[in-house]
Amino acid sequence: MEYVGFVKPGGYDQVVFRGDVAAREFIAFWLKDDRVLAGMNVNIWDVIEPIEELIRARTPVDPRALADPDQPLDHLPR
Repeated sequence: MEYVGFVKPGGYDQVVFRGDVAAREFIAFWLKDDRVLAGMNVNIWDVIEPIEELIRARTPVDPRALADPDQPLDHLPR
């Protein structure tokens, strides 16, 4: 498990999951106004850099695309 970013309790308006939460293979994203504030990957590796890029970009992303594992993290619709 890896976590990157920072979000205060209540400082987000949604959590988006990508992957299989029940199988404990997923990425969780904390968003505010469709902007990624933080991310946590669980048993999915080599994704911390794209998550950091989403956080640093501070641009809105489509939450449906963020949840879709077929959408590469570094090419999400904005």
